[in-house]
Amino acid sequence: MGFNCGIVGLPNVGKSTLFNALLSTQAAEAANYPFCTIEPNIGRVAVPDERITTLAGIANSAQIIPTQLEFVDIAGIVRGASKGEGLGNQFLAHIREVDAIIYMLRCFEDGDITHVEGRIAPLDDAEIIETELVLADMESLEKRLPALQKKAKGDKDAKEQAEVMEKLLKVVSEGKPARTLVPADDAERRIIKNTQLLTAKPVLYVCNVEEASAASGNDYSRQVIEKVNAPAVIISARIESEVAQLPDADKQEFLSALGLQETGLTRLIRAGYSLLDLITFFTVGPKEARAWTISRGFSAPQAAGVIHTDFEKGFIRAETIAYNDYVACKGEQGAKEAGKLRLEGKDYIVQDGDVLHFRFNV
Repeated sequence: MGFNCGIVGLPNVGKSTLFNALLSTQAAEAANYPFCTIEPNIGRVAVPDERITTLAGIANSAQIIPTQLEFVDIAGIVRGASKGEGLGNQFLAHIREVDAIIYMLRCFEDGDITHVEGRIAPLDDAEIIETELVLADMESLEKRLPALQKKAKGDKDAKEQAEVMEKLLKVVSEGKPARTLVPADDAERRIIKNTQLLTAKPVLYVCNVEEASAASGNDYSRQVIEKVNAPAVIISARIESEVAQLPDADKQEFLSALGLQETGLTRLIRAGYSLLDLITFFTVGPKEARAWTISRGFSAPQAAGVIHTDFEKGFIRAETIAYNDYVACKGEQGAKEAGKLRLEGKDYIVQDGDVLHFRFNV
């Protein structure tokens, strides 16, 4: 399953450089001019998780299959994008498909790289991005509401949707993102999600700093972290680009020399998992050890459905071993003998790190 994040920002803030580094590829052209990204670049990377390596070692699995994270590199947004400036609404539309949005902010000075606004002010950049997304949402709601209000006169569902969208329009008309509207209940929460509004999506801020500030940040990144009401990650896209080109054996030594314990990719994934409230479960056997990502709160049948819809439809039981028990007992047989293997039913809520084997019948 995994999740996908759209990387948005003003031109020349380092989006494509980060994208290339994360994917260890030059698929997205990084150049010192606006709109070098002409189509949204989409790529998947493996989610690093030491647990799956440990599980595969215990089970002598022939193959390791990590879960995937998808990044969408979207062309630079400029002031007026919601009205067609720059490359306009065609790129705003791509953001509607993602689970979360990364606001990439330039927190470094470099006279050789032009800033489209002529100054380094990450908080102002963030405001421009959010304003354009808010304006796009307002336009979307204004177009959709009249027909829905007309339909609502004889349709209960349409009436409920219209009422929620009226609340959303009021919020965005005040210049605030849709996510600031607190849902009254689960039904309202579902309606808000189904609107696919840009500003209803969770946001993660990425502060792109110069190499010397990669470990501790700088004044610009501190301004962002102090002011924004959302998670923020400090990354040097240039360092990530350099790390991506190194052999695996040399990466940790390179990072340590810079005062870093892990790559920006790892920090991004951790922040993204937390933002979207995701967890990982595992399936382990002689053929493969595989990681699967689900939303926290998924039941055992829902988790089974991530593997195959038939598993959810015909769900009977889930053979369940907690990760720590699997490791301590040196595998499934040891867990059985120690009484650590449990048979869980349809109401079981899957926990992070569970090793699962589903019984089903279709």
